[in-house]
Amino acid sequence: MKAKELSKSLEKLIESQIPVFVWGSPGIGKSSIIKQIATDKGLEFVDLRLSLLDPTDLKGIPFFDKDNHEAVWASPNFLPKNPDSKGILFLDEINTAPPSVQASAYQLVLDRKVGDYELPKGWSIVAAGNHESDRGVVYRMPPPLANRFVHLNMEVSFEDWKGWAYSNGIDSSIIAFLHYDESKLFDFDPSKNQKSFPTPRSWEYVHRVLASNIESTLLMEIISGAVGSESATAFMSFRKVMSRLPDIEKLLNGEELEVEHDSQVLFALIAGIISNIKQNSSKEKVDNALKFSLRLPKEFSVMLVKDMQQNKINVEASSVWEDWVEEFAYLLV
Repeated sequence: MKAKELSKSLEKLIESQIPVFVWGSPGIGKSSIIKQIATDKGLEFVDLRLSLLDPTDLKGIPFFDKDNHEAVWASPNFLPKNPDSKGILFLDEINTAPPSVQASAYQLVLDRKVGDYELPKGWSIVAAGNHESDRGVVYRMPPPLANRFVHLNMEVSFEDWKGWAYSNGIDSSIIAFLHYDESKLFDFDPSKNQKSFPTPRSWEYVHRVLASNIESTLLMEIISGAVGSESATAFMSFRKVMSRLPDIEKLLNGEELEVEHDSQVLFALIAGIISNIKQNSSKEKVDNALKFSLRLPKEFSVMLVKDMQQNKINVEASSVWEDWVEEFAYLLV
C-alpha cells in the first residue's frame, strides 16, 4: 500500500478506533505518516516504545491501599489519563519488544485497559514494526496479539515521496537526483550487513547535512554515512550538474536563456523550477514556466506540468495554458 493510500486508510481506521498495525521496511516513513495524521486532525500523540519497557512498566507498580486493604496498580504517567482528551497511542516497533512485554500489551490493545488503567474513549491505538525478513532485532508476534490488529503493509512510492519533498522544502538537488534514478530512494538489502543505505529517512538527513553548510571537502564522507558510498558517489556526481543550470530566477522572470538538453540537467532544472515557484508563486512565474516548457523535449515538458499540478500550482489559470494544451495534451495520460 502506497503512502497516500495508507494515510487515507489509517484516517478511517483511527476514526473508527480499530487497532491497526503498519508493517514496512526501516526508514520509509511509517511513524511520520501516523504523526502527520495526528497533527492534521488536531489529536494528541503519544509515541510509546515497548522495546524500552519492562513487563511491569505498562501495567504499573502494585502498592497496598491500606484504607481498602487491597493491592492496587499505579498506572504509568506516560499513558494518557484525561477522560476528555483525544489522540493516538502509537506503539512503535512493537515487535522489537520481548515476548513478555508484548504479552502485557494484549489487554491494552483488545480491551483498551491494562491493570487498573483504562484508555480514554477518544484515543485510538496504532502500532508499527519492521518485517522479520528485514533482519532487524524483532520477535515473532504471538498469534493472540497479531489477531488484535488490522494489518497494513506500506510500500515505498517515489511519487508520494516527491510530493512530500516539495512540500517540505527538501533540497532540489536531492529531488532531481531521485527523479533521475528512482531506485536510489530506497535500496535496502537485508542480506547485506549495511550500516548505511538509502531510505526516505536517510535522504532527509542528507537534506539537513546540505543545509548545515558543512565544508564541501567533508560532504562525500558524511553523505556516505547516511546513504552508503555507492548512492553518495552517484548523488555527488549528479550535483555537479547544478553548475550547468541557467539562472532559474531570471528564467521565471521571462528571460530567454540557453539550456542544455541533457537529461540530468533537465531533471535538475525541473526540480529547481518547482522549488522556486513553491517558495514564491506568482502568475507571471507560472506563465513563464509554461512558456519555457514549450521549448523542452516533449517528455520533460509534460513532466514539468504534471509536477506543477501535483504541487497545486494553478497552471490551468495561466494565459499560456491553452497554447500548452494544444501542443502537448495528447501526451497526457
